[in-house]
Amino acid sequence: MKILIAGGGIGGLTAALALTQFGHDVVVLEQAEALGEVGAGLQISPNGMKVFEALGMSDRIAANAFQPEGIELRMGRSGRVVFDIPLGLSAADRWGAPYLHLHRADLVDALAAELAERAPGAVRFNAKIASYTQDGQSVTVTLEDGTHVDGSVLVGADGIHSVVRGTMLGPDKPRFTGNVAWRAVVPIERLGDDLPPPTACAWVGKGRHAVTYRLRGGALANFVGVVEHDGWQVESWSGEGQREDASADFAGWHPVISNMIRQADVLNRWALFDRPALPRWHDGRVVLLGDACHPMLPFLAQGAVMAIEDAWVLAARLSEGGDVTHALAAYERDRRGRTSAVQAGARNNAKLFHRHNPVTQLATYGPMWLAGRAAPKFVHARNDWIYGHDVTAGLQNKPLP
Repeated sequence: MKILIAGGGIGGLTAALALTQFGHDVVVLEQAEALGEVGAGLQISPNGMKVFEALGMSDRIAANAFQPEGIELRMGRSGRVVFDIPLGLSAADRWGAPYLHLHRADLVDALAAELAERAPGAVRFNAKIASYTQDGQSVTVTLEDGTHVDGSVLVGADGIHSVVRGTMLGPDKPRFTGNVAWRAVVPIERLGDDLPPPTACAWVGKGRHAVTYRLRGGALANFVGVVEHDGWQVESWSGEGQREDASADFAGWHPVISNMIRQADVLNRWALFDRPALPRWHDGRVVLLGDACHPMLPFLAQGAVMAIEDAWVLAARLSEGGDVTHALAAYERDRRGRTSAVQAGARNNAKLFHRHNPVTQLATYGPMWLAGRAAPKFVHARNDWIYGHDVTAGLQNKPLP
């Protein structure tokens, strides 16, 4: 089939690669003049890397990545370690694939380069979708310049402000969570002795938390800080904040955190909104993927990975040879329960990271400290349902041509 994909981000490009591997023709409709991503890091856990392995491109993904030594939880002010669970080679041993940190731009570049080799010219730029129509046999997309593009299926991988979702279901109703996030990427060479540990490290405190990790082979450090706040409700990844505001939000915190804020060239700031579950993810020959249908709060580091999993499952279901609408319904059944559980886990982590008084902090982090020392495998086991999952195992897997 000829599959139209709205959006050239991580989910859209992964879907294009998976669909190409399963034998379909793809057209990626990207509204920007060129592919690009914001300056931020992300974590690709083993469940996401299994998809890239099935696509035959795990080495390309890993080339500019950083492999963390472990997962840590620390107190934000003192830096005291609550637990430190090894990753590294043990991640692949336990979950079947490595755990990697990447710059978003590096991941998009790798996906785009792979797609250009397998399906030259598949990405169409300056292609902003205005609407779509469909009948029993095809979908027609109308672009803002009046151009029409026809295909067998339309995949809405156009993100949290999805035009495809809006056309399908009308305006969404986001709910402000009361949390505002900061992010920055800083060259390691600027940070002197106050380096973030070579781990995926969450720093927790009263009404706020931070996450630090390294990128691009260790040359960059990524910072995300989340603060309970009601004075900023702009949901834009590209919005910028003031350094003095970020410093005030993390005043008195460990020097690793304050140093990263001080050394960052740009501190982006955005409000975190939650959204109710959609009544459906598909309509006839049109289907949603990733943030367009199940946006994730950034407290479980699974937003990109869930879109990557979606991409494989959708491609596999569309390649089983049956009715398209039945295939899209099967994809939604496959994915809705898992993504809902991950969304719930992210919401729970927001509460876990922001304990407001010493009593609740001790009640929460004390047992975690004991478990990290007495039973580290138990802490690993708590992540098995996420990291051990393999969407490529139970669905058709065609070999590379």
